[in-house]
Amino acid sequence: MTGLDCFVVASLLLAMTNTAIAGPIEWKEEKGDHFIVYYVNDEAFAQEVKRKAEVYYDHIASELGYARVSNFWQWDNRVKIYIYPDEKSFREATGQPQWSKGVASYTEKSIITFPRNENFIDGILPHEMTHLIFRDFVGFEGEIPLWMDEGVAQWQEPKKREISKAMAKFLLDNGKNLSLKEITSLDIRGSQDTEKVQEFYMQAVSLVDFLVKKYGAQVFTEFCRQLRDGKNLNEALRFSYPTSIRSLEELENQWITYVQGG
Repeated sequence: MTGLDCFVVASLLLAMTNTAIAGPIEWKEEKGDHFIVYYVNDEAFAQEVKRKAEVYYDHIASELGYARVSNFWQWDNRVKIYIYPDEKSFREATGQPQWSKGVASYTEKSIITFPRNENFIDGILPHEMTHLIFRDFVGFEGEIPLWMDEGVAQWQEPKKREISKAMAKFLLDNGKNLSLKEITSLDIRGSQDTEKVQEFYMQAVSLVDFLVKKYGAQVFTEFCRQLRDGKNLNEALRFSYPTSIRSLEELENQWITYVQGG
């Protein structure tokens, strides 16, 4: 198994388009304080998804430094989690490419997936929740590159966080890394090139890992806030990291040094 095979891509964020979630399926419900889990057969699994989602709700926002208001995602605003019975029904409903194992729809405040394996609760679920929390904070008006969105979501998956630096080193050692200018302009949503998608995701989570571990979550949150409020990437970097990272080029050089063990 190669380094790329170890890094399974979890999802896409469908921010501005509606996703088909209805259809002939007869859903059952499990309701929590902030989530409603829709499922077909496995009640015990749905209850565990609900329980873990409530745990992740506080943990993700706290770790990213995003303050939550007390009534957020409650009552009619609860996030809906749809667990399709199998992969076939999931793809028929969402039209997602083969490499996608879940999708978060911001406009519908929903997470859609299927119980593929044990990675769902510890990987896909926190990943998709992070997409929603991140976009609640930064919105859609600012210049937020896709690598930040996907990098933040993957960084909340414990297994991917643990191996992010090693996987980035794999990219560098094999000449598969993208320049920061290239990855910032790249949109892999809907791509059928699985290897390119995996490389994108590996580099994205490693960049977020570097910024948070090297300079702290609070500064990273400020960086996101500056992008949200209208600054471009270089301006937001200069504002948030004034003595250390003043441009995309400096970010790229420091990231490479970090990955190589410097």
